[in-house]
Amino acid sequence: MRKKNYYSESLKRFWKNKMAVLSLFILVFLAVSAVFAPVLTPYDPNKQVLADKLLFPSSEHLFGTDEFGRDILTRCLYGCRVSLSVGIISQLIASVIGYFMGVCAGYFGKKVDDVISFLIQVFSSFPALLFAMALMYALGSGILNLYLTLGFLSWANTARLIRGTVLQLKEQEYIQACRIDGGSSLRIILKHLFPNCIPMLIVSCTLGIPSAILTEASLSYLGLGVPSPTASWGSMISGAQTFIRTNTYYSLFPGLCIILTVIAFNTLGDGLRDVLDPKMRK
Repeated sequence: MRKKNYYSESLKRFWKNKMAVLSLFILVFLAVSAVFAPVLTPYDPNKQVLADKLLFPSSEHLFGTDEFGRDILTRCLYGCRVSLSVGIISQLIASVIGYFMGVCAGYFGKKVDDVISFLIQVFSSFPALLFAMALMYALGSGILNLYLTLGFLSWANTARLIRGTVLQLKEQEYIQACRIDGGSSLRIILKHLFPNCIPMLIVSCTLGIPSAILTEASLSYLGLGVPSPTASWGSMISGAQTFIRTNTYYSLFPGLCIILTVIAFNTLGDGLRDVLDPKMRK
């Protein structure tokens, strides 16, 4: 009963945050547009029509065309698929790794905590983009490698949050009672600790997605992300830099897509943190 009241109250508080709600609607709109891109636009994102290259925005091509005559709006929609999938899937991977490492550090303590805390410090101290560049150079470009690389590099913050939460939870009376009754560590971790860590996992994942999107755009800009001719906002900006003075719109639209998506996720994450994090509520 308490959990139902807690989640209903949290939902009410969230709907009162107008900026967070607006960000949620923006992200839903982007996701739906990306999924139904073949229906929304008649153009093939990879088909080259050299006779229509570098056209200015018009009723036929709302965002204009690139140097190969490809419709920029179409490529922005398909690029949204890449950015959202990379951001969400990589953070799900990071959440799984971060939860496992954080629970082990907080619950078992001692040497296990020392080793995992050291790993958290190591991963937190490396510049994420440089580390990602090195891994992508070693693994090779590709969407699957992006998922694994960004997920592997993003678990430290989640682990730090989960570790702190578990350190508080394991001293609670119901955890101690379960341990005295002979409950195994696996049972305690899955049945009692995991449900209480879900709010922190949601907040951490939401706030980590914009960083993953920016890193993916940077890697694609450098040619280490999604291979050509797959549409990606970062690779579109990279291709537009040659025409930045003559056709500013070419780089403007994919850049605005990145900015809008990152701001929306950050605002949504802040709203969820205010609602779900007990410290922020107080």
